[in-house]
Parts: sequence; structure tokens; C-alpha cells
Amino acid sequence: MRRLLHPFVLVVSAILLTGYGYIALRLTSTAPVRIALAAPFVMVWALPVVYWFGDRDRQGVRHELMQALSFLCMGWLSFLLVLTMLRDVLLLATAALPPLAAVHTLLSEAGAAWVPVGALAAVGVGVLTALRGPYVRRVDIPVEGLAPDLDGLRIVQISDLHVGPTMRLAYVQRVVDMTKELAPDLIALTGDIVDGSVPRLAPHVAPLEALAAGDRAFFVLGNHDYYSGAAPWTAHFEGMGFRVLRNTHVTIERGMARLVVGGVIDFAARMSDPEARPRPDLATDGDAGPAFRLLLAHNPKIAPLAERAGFDLQLSGHTHAGQFFPWTFVIHLVHGPHAAGLSRRGRLWVYTSAGTGTWGPPVRLGTRPELTLLRIVAANGSARPSVGLTPRG
Repeated sequence: MRRLLHPFVLVVSAILLTGYGYIALRLTSTAPVRIALAAPFVMVWALPVVYWFGDRDRQGVRHELMQALSFLCMGWLSFLLVLTMLRDVLLLATAALPPLAAVHTLLSEAGAAWVPVGALAAVGVGVLTALRGPYVRRVDIPVEGLAPDLDGLRIVQISDLHVGPTMRLAYVQRVVDMTKELAPDLIALTGDIVDGSVPRLAPHVAPLEALAAGDRAFFVLGNHDYYSGAAPWTAHFEGMGFRVLRNTHVTIERGMARLVVGGVIDFAARMSDPEARPRPDLATDGDAGPAFRLLLAHNPKIAPLAERAGFDLQLSGHTHAGQFFPWTFVIHLVHGPHAAGLSRRGRLWVYTSAGTGTWGPPVRLGTRPELTLLRIVAANGSARPSVGLTPRG
């Protein structure tokens, strides 16, 4: 009963009831159809009530399958709502234009039947795009005054993998194999790698251990990693060989050059410690001489603090670039100039990954899951930042 009264559950319930009422009213007047339409809404409602606030260690394969089905329902309902609203807008527009009377009649009589079909098609295309990933995105970042020994430094960023109900062992293994092929000098995991407990997901993240050899792999926790258990996952990744950075840094000597790799905790750390907050100023060497300073921060909103702390490049994730329409547009309203891709704030470059996996619905429409290869190059008269996507065969 306490779960039902949780503020988050109450908000989700209100949103789902409103959405159901609108869609049921606009698409059908038949009672059996309206009852059937309620089923996917109930499936989505069950996510926080049954799964997220339950004992994740005791959830078995059946729970994971039901959770995956609920996520697919979430994706379908999102597209269904958008297409229903689009149909209503077109109905209003064509009603005011007599030359489009035939179109208005078609939308009114047959349009309602095609809306759920269109939503289903969008989910199908989105699932295929998501599961065929990740795609390699290559980013060249020119840096003024870069030491020659750091010119051409290759960093592979893995972010928002969300190993859990829909992202499983085979996908993780593919990410690892592709990362090895890119021959990086540094590997950065920028949070939200897991969605579940260590006992449930340890076998599925096991391939990542192959990337941790040689003290070149770093990890910062994202909000979902905190939801899944920050302490056990920190210990697990450290046991695999990753350096977990929590408002700390590591200095790497590369020839005559210095590379400072800092990492901060996420805002979600306040769940267990109200005083905890990301501190880029603690994650740097404090200007102890010439160096290239790289910050790993799950949330791109850290950028103002990172610039103030003197970092040259910040790697983030969290936003998924919206993951699928229409959130691909909404995300820019929420996260501003650093919502997706390469951006700049003063001297600080910020790269926000679109995510290597997917959260919730395993759907990508308008974005693609990416494995990011960043190359740090010396700035000169012809050097320009560049971003390119390599399609998978």
C-alpha cells in the first residue's frame, strides 16, 4: 500500500489516467476497445509499483520479461499520444479549409484506426535501430597548446548502456568487441551502465572486464547506477579493474606530457548523503602545471562548474539525445546547449553522448545508440572540430 502512495507513483498514475482518458475519448467510442486500450496503460503503471520499488535481488526471469514488455508498451503509448494529437491538429486545420473537406472526412472516419498502426510501426523501426547498435561516432576535438605527446590521443566513451531488462550480455559483448577494434588509449564509462542489482546483472556486465586492463579504464556513476546500488556496483567495477572516480582525479604521464583524468559523483548521490554533490574543483590537480584536463561527469549540467575548475574537455551522457521522437526535441529544452553532441563553454569543450544503449523502451527514432571515439588533436590554422557517424554493416 505504501508503494501506491509514493509521490512518484501518484504522479505517474495521474499522467497515465489523463493520457488514457484523452486517447480513449479521441480514438474510439466502443467500450470493449476502450477496455482493451487500458491494458498497456496498466503495464506501464506496473513499472514503478511492481518493479522499481520492489526487491530487485528477488526478481527473476519472469519479472524481467514483464518489465521489458512494459517498456515496449511505454514506447507504443508515447507514439500513440503524439499521433493522436497530430490527428486532432490536422482535423482542426482541415475543418477550417473547405478545399480539404475530403481530407477532413478521411481523418475523421478512418484516421483513428491508423493511429495505433502508425504507433506500432514507429516502435518496430525504433526497436530495429536500437538493437542494431551501437554505431561508432567519431569526434575530433582541436585543443590549443596541446602537448605533442598528447596529439592524437584516442578516447572511447561508453555511456548509458543500461544493462538490464532489454540490454543483455550479447549487446555488451558487441560493445566490448567494437571498443577493442577502435584501439583506444583511454576508456571512459560515463555512467548509467546498469539498471539492476549486482547479483542479477554481474554475468551481463562481465565482458566489460576485458576493457579494464592496463589502468586505462575509468568509470563515474550515473543516477541509475545509484538507484541500482552505488556501493556494491562501485566495488564490483573496481574488482573488474576500473578506476571509479568520485570527486577525484588521476594524473597520467604520457611522454613529456601530463593528462589529468577527473571524475565527479552524480546529483543522485544525495539519495544516501544529503551533503554529497559533484565537485569538479576536487576532481582536478589544481593547476599544478601544464596538462590536458579531462572531466568525466554523467550529467552535462556540470559544465559551468567544470569550466570554472579549469578543465579542457568534459564527457557526459544522461540525456540519450532524447532517444526517440518527440523527446529528441524536448531534451534541448531541459538540458540547453549541452543536451547532445559537441558544444563549447568558454575554453571548455563538452561532449554529451547519445548513449550506447537504451533506457526504458528499446527504441531509437531520430537518434542512434553510439560508441564514441574522441580524438584530441592539436589546434592549428586548419583544425576544426568534426563529428561523424560510421554506419554498421
